[in-house]
Amino acid sequence: MNSTILDDAPWQGRLFTGSWCDAHGGVNTVLEPATGAPLATVGAAGIEDLTHSVEQARDAQRSWAAAPYSVRAAVLRRAGELWQQHSQETARWLIREAGATRAKAAYEVQGAAAECFEASSLPSLPLGEVIPSERAWMSMTRRVPVGVVAVIAPFNAPLKLAIRSVAPALALGNAVVLKPDPRTAVSGGVTIARIFEEAGLPAGVLHVLPGGGDIGSALVDHPAVRAVSFTGSTAAGRAVGQIAARRFIHTHLELGGNNALIVLEDADLDRAVGAAMQGTFFHQGQVCMASGRHLVHESIYEEFVQLLAERTAQLTVGDPTVEDVALGPIIDERQRDKIHALVTSSVNAGATLKTGGSFEGLFYRPAVLADSGPGIPAYDSEVFGPVAAVARFSTLDEAAHLAAASEYGLSLGILTSDVAAGLALAERIPTGTAHINDQTINDEANAPFGGMFDSGTATRFGGAQANIEAYTETRWMTVRQEIPGYAM
Repeated sequence: MNSTILDDAPWQGRLFTGSWCDAHGGVNTVLEPATGAPLATVGAAGIEDLTHSVEQARDAQRSWAAAPYSVRAAVLRRAGELWQQHSQETARWLIREAGATRAKAAYEVQGAAAECFEASSLPSLPLGEVIPSERAWMSMTRRVPVGVVAVIAPFNAPLKLAIRSVAPALALGNAVVLKPDPRTAVSGGVTIARIFEEAGLPAGVLHVLPGGGDIGSALVDHPAVRAVSFTGSTAAGRAVGQIAARRFIHTHLELGGNNALIVLEDADLDRAVGAAMQGTFFHQGQVCMASGRHLVHESIYEEFVQLLAERTAQLTVGDPTVEDVALGPIIDERQRDKIHALVTSSVNAGATLKTGGSFEGLFYRPAVLADSGPGIPAYDSEVFGPVAAVARFSTLDEAAHLAAASEYGLSLGILTSDVAAGLALAERIPTGTAHINDQTINDEANAPFGGMFDSGTATRFGGAQANIEAYTETRWMTVRQEIPGYAM
């Protein structure tokens, strides 16, 4: 039987503010990247909508935080069950709206369920401790919700990158105002509202306001917002961080990456190429963790490039709603043109295009650029597209230097038959995550995630400790048996 989580509510052309209402900013049409056809309409948030939602969220948060921990845990568990129950419908929207392949859509829906199940354990965790004191009182710390949390999520993994902040923030007693990217406002916003609506979340605790950068900036700047979780580009994250710093609020920025995948001379070549392709071409390379820079030992470099180019040329690119393809469409023309400009300028700068680098509409053939390295635009920059820039190295010192020579510090992959050597090399390269004998795109709901340098604030997503740090304040409290007799 087909799921009806979206059919059962009047969400078309509207906003979610605890109920579905008309938007002051009008209506946006959501387009299917593969065909250009309109899929749905969603409300476009205006400043009036934002002000109303934040104030309503502030009021609703107090009673939600005061609810028994078992009530909050039950809502999160039910949400996880609903993601599983409505997985096929949600996946269809991710495929059509975000251009996800079927495997990518399944990854996001499964991840959404996992995030909710993991968050359901937070309400019952000890949120404080008794600490020693020399005075005659009980001294303790207590973790309390920050209040209203702003979540600003991107287009590339619209469900996963929203729910990983929404779920723990709600579980810990906060209210959430979510601003999804307008291009993916259904799979990254409407579905989340519907799931929590059905899960029994009280009205007003969650709001979904699709909008542009102006709405995002106004949301972060609202005096009732006490924390912001932003995932997106480094440039946009820097602007968000400046507003948040001025207001002294919790700020969690997960930004760009230009991640290195290092292939040592003793690596299994066939498996190394498979890992490289997964890390580079998953979701058309539109992933902050993508393996953008392939650093390959000179002794296997030529063979690696040849095998990578041959296997890349065989990848299927097409409409994921019609067939089970390896790569779907790029999100829009602007992103496609940026990718193609980097490929073209890289060839002009001396890189060799071994395969790909052409497009029809938004379908971009995955590219392999040999003879890459510093000075090659697709090597130096975050491409956010299906492009493998392959460079060679001769020594471990050179590999460490090349991998670390980036303004980013998000993810790292090292492929080798010598695990100890891989671990030792990883210690020399500062990144938020590192994977020995795997590519760079990895995350789990119970694992900390975040980047260094221009990849973010190094504040972590995922795992109980990181989420408690992110979405609660620490309060010191003391209790005496009686009032002291102060001598003044």
